[in-house]
Amino acid sequence: MYKIAVIPGDGTGPEVVREGLKVLEAVSKKTGFKYEKIMYDLGGERYKKTKEVLPDSVLEELKKVDVIYLGAVGHPDVKPGILEKGLLLKLRFSLEQYINLRPVELYPGVWTPLKDKRPEDIDFVVVRENNEGLYVGEGEFQNKGTKDEVAIQISRNSRKGVERCLRYAFEYTRKRNKRKQLTLCGKTNVLTYAFDLWERTFNELAKEYKDIKTDYTHVDATCMWMVKNPEWFDVIVTDNMFGDIITDLGAMIQGGMGIAAGGNLNPEGVSMFEPIGGSAPKYTGKNVINPLAAIAALSMLLDEIGEEKAAKMVEDSVKKVTTKMKSMSAGKMGYSTTEVGDLVVKYL
Repeated sequence: MYKIAVIPGDGTGPEVVREGLKVLEAVSKKTGFKYEKIMYDLGGERYKKTKEVLPDSVLEELKKVDVIYLGAVGHPDVKPGILEKGLLLKLRFSLEQYINLRPVELYPGVWTPLKDKRPEDIDFVVVRENNEGLYVGEGEFQNKGTKDEVAIQISRNSRKGVERCLRYAFEYTRKRNKRKQLTLCGKTNVLTYAFDLWERTFNELAKEYKDIKTDYTHVDATCMWMVKNPEWFDVIVTDNMFGDIITDLGAMIQGGMGIAAGGNLNPEGVSMFEPIGGSAPKYTGKNVINPLAAIAALSMLLDEIGEEKAAKMVEDSVKKVTTKMKSMSAGKMGYSTTEVGDLVVKYL
């Protein structure tokens, strides 16, 4: 019996989560696992009413579930940063979700802006460190508001944090068992402290994983090769900021935000899975948003909790559904949000 916390969130989040939960119910019946669904109203509407983002009591409850399923965070009536920092980042840091896992896979029938690239050419995974770097929020202003103002933002990288991320990436590359190639993405020629630590640790761990091929690319070159030759990559590992940037590029080459899913992982604790497209408030309530990213996130969730058969069933069904759709974009799919969810259930 899995305890699954569900945070539908803002905007179109509740709509895509609804379809994900529909698929969860169907696949659980087919494969026989049981779960308890615990709903939470965290997000913009709750904040507007109560000024609460993530109460400590709720955080303590979330520490006791098996996994979290998230829709979207972001409300047009709430100042940017309040929900993102107070909910998303607080969950990631408080639950020590130190890995952000982002598969970049082109599904059959999905259009990509990369000319002549096929599903077999775009199939890699980005492992992003999720608890350190520039996102720790350290820094200061000096002489703020004057012509001599200086803004300082610190990227904090610990040996412990870097090593556990890299070790996860090596293990994941081995488990993925495709090209068994792990690429470190960084900027060693400029960020000579942070990425000296990353590169040294990477090279030390590589000696333990003789079966894994390793290489290194600067982040700017990584972006270039993701566009020109995405087939070169198997697994990419990088820090928090660079990971944030290259995974959005990855979403575009795999067909857009409507198909991109991700996980915030604590391999020893509570992980959280979500579509990465955001709340898309202009489409709220119109039943036109693409739910496939949320359903793909559900597949990742199932894999993480050990229901690998169910996870594969969901992913295989999504790949069948993409061949039936006109587009991955909201309002252009040829189906409503609800109908896309129904199709995934039909093809399970």
